[in-house]
Amino acid sequence: MRIRAAMRDELPLLCELERAAGAPFAAIGMPEIADDEPPAPHELAHYLDAGVALVAVPDATDLPHVTDLPQQPGPGPIAGYLLAEPVDGALHIEQVSVHPDHARRGIGRALIEHLAAGTDAPALTLTTFADVPWNAPYYARCGFRPLADHELTPGLREIRRKEAEHGLDRWPRLCMRRDLARDPQRDLTPDAPGALS
Repeated sequence: MRIRAAMRDELPLLCELERAAGAPFAAIGMPEIADDEPPAPHELAHYLDAGVALVAVPDATDLPHVTDLPQQPGPGPIAGYLLAEPVDGALHIEQVSVHPDHARRGIGRALIEHLAAGTDAPALTLTTFADVPWNAPYYARCGFRPLADHELTPGLREIRRKEAEHGLDRWPRLCMRRDLARDPQRDLTPDAPGALS
């Protein structure tokens, strides 16, 4: 499995993958989520320009049915993706999606760990459904903790407001945070962002 930055011509594939990843919500009584149209490629382009867009690309030996995944000539199949952007000093994960035919193989966790290893941000944040097994309970296993209302930053409050406008509050939702260990030696390096002077 390789994790790399998404390419602009792959954005339509992310939309297709998101449709497939949303389908399991119908089986747990959330058909509105399953049927929700994913963001258009031009909306996803924001993450290429002002945030992070990662894709997980399997090798032929990783997955037996690589041809089942969204693909096009050139970049190859995509098993999952992650979108994130800076929010109030943290890196906020907007979306982690894995094709359901290839779930439970560590792809989502690998995307999150890749993001965590590659950022100088002190934390990762996200919003998620509290009671969906592959949402909040999954993120808790990945090191995220629920945030109390008084811990929400202005940016997280704005994200939650927009989610409520979109109707996501029909089901319990919460914000979560994963603090990232920082390398103190890195912070003392003169060229490091935020270095002591």
